[in-house]
Amino acid sequence: MNEEPSPNAFGWALVVDDPRFDDHVPPSHHPERPERLLAVRAAMAKSSVRFDPVVAREATDDQLARVHSPRFVERLSRLRGKQGYLDPDTYVSPHSIDVARLAAGSVVAMVDALIDGPIARGIALLRPPGHHARPSQAMGFCLLNNVAIAAAHARARGLRRIAVVDWDVHHGNGTQEMFWTDPSVLYISIHQFPFYPGTGDVGEIGEADGAGFTVNIPLAAGNGDAVYAASFERVVLPVIESYAPELILVSAGFDASAEDPLAQMQLSPAAFGWMARELRRRADASAQGRMALVLEGGYDLAALESGMKSAILGMVEGHAPDLDRAADDGIERAVKAAKKTWADVD
Repeated sequence: MNEEPSPNAFGWALVVDDPRFDDHVPPSHHPERPERLLAVRAAMAKSSVRFDPVVAREATDDQLARVHSPRFVERLSRLRGKQGYLDPDTYVSPHSIDVARLAAGSVVAMVDALIDGPIARGIALLRPPGHHARPSQAMGFCLLNNVAIAAAHARARGLRRIAVVDWDVHHGNGTQEMFWTDPSVLYISIHQFPFYPGTGDVGEIGEADGAGFTVNIPLAAGNGDAVYAASFERVVLPVIESYAPELILVSAGFDASAEDPLAQMQLSPAAFGWMARELRRRADASAQGRMALVLEGGYDLAALESGMKSAILGMVEGHAPDLDRAADDGIERAVKAAKKTWADVD
């Protein structure tokens, strides 16, 4: 770097990346493959953003135990050096367990850097993804739940309100489960429904002290930019404004893209930039600008590259075109459910 970033410096972002993330290699053809990181690295290279690296490090057992059971972590550790499938979707290769721990620890390191400053935006280029990983189960391409481990670490660092916004096309069942009773982490997911993994309907709102702090927006297949924009304006953004988070973490999947082979949504690259820009504005209002994109899905390489580039520019520089708005029954159902907790939703 030729210059030092100033606090909340416009045009700067933290980035965590490591060549060891490429060592999580499928035993056969698989959509979650090392080439995905080549696409997001290309997106970074084509953006005008200046990046300050965060050194990757492995997560500790204590950091993992905040959201995962120790017995599950121990079971994973016994898979070191092995190769095969844990279920029809989720694989391990000889280095996968170490890579998964490195990914989880790296986003923990990014949270530390965001809290300690001076740069307020971050991008975590992680493999394997994480939001389907449950407290005691790997699933859906995911071994450890990166964004949940990061949110729990932010809470351990003293933040009282963390928002996780999940725009991956699949519902993040693992993240939802981990904070089901916890009001210190607001979980909002916008996703295709019904779809894998089968969770994420509007009635799933959390329990006990966490009731109302899980917000799901289940959308029908085929929806695009205008419905996502309306979902954000009517549900996501009013809830975040009411909650006033001190950190926003995005489970940033790009598989809602129109070109993605694993889903049926129709988002353009511009939609990801628009969503990132709107979340950035809420981070500026309550979280001292602190916000990070944590890579989840996205399996068409060209769409992944263009979507990530748009999201980076939206988050870091506020560059995004406006979008039209369109109605959807899923939005209406989500509004009705959310209004029971969040008065500003309409």
